[in-house]
Amino acid sequence: MTFVKYIKSCILAKDYPKTGQPEIAFVGRSNAGKSSLINGIANQKIAHVSGTPGKTRLLSFFNFNNEFVLVDMPGYGFAERSHEEQDEWKVMIESYLSTAEKLKALVLVMDIRRSWSEDEKMIQEFSEHIGVPLVVALTKADKLSRSQMMKRMEEFDEDIVLKHKYPVSSLKKDGIDDLKKQLYKFINRK
Repeated sequence: MTFVKYIKSCILAKDYPKTGQPEIAFVGRSNAGKSSLINGIANQKIAHVSGTPGKTRLLSFFNFNNEFVLVDMPGYGFAERSHEEQDEWKVMIESYLSTAEKLKALVLVMDIRRSWSEDEKMIQEFSEHIGVPLVVALTKADKLSRSQMMKRMEEFDEDIVLKHKYPVSSLKKDGIDDLKKQLYKFINRK
């Protein structure tokens, strides 16, 4: 049984919880299915799934089995947010990523049907800059047939060099175990 406990939500680095545990952070476009994926990994509802994209506005920290801290970051790319809010988002995310000493992996949650954009490229480059592995969780794989999914995976291979990418379906639970295994490899790596 998976034990997940909410720790706190915050914006500023001075307020981040000091647990001493490894951290895994999840980031993605506002409508990519990040909350559903987190709930699928936890095997319980911990992240709020909203019909309105862009609801998460704080960094939320969760104790995951006393093994690591799962960090749910606000979604990006939500058109109705003001430029000021988008700038605040960028500062909050960069502040966390550049100060998180225990960060073991960054999970970029992306709808498998979307194309790689400048936003995803920026996250990939930032991940490389801080030396933290990037894992791409390609959500909503259940919306494609098996052949369509294979074609999308080939297109990703042609467009971007991504070592760790996993098609997942929160609805059908497909691919979630493979993603979790990879995350635990990063958590346990010295």
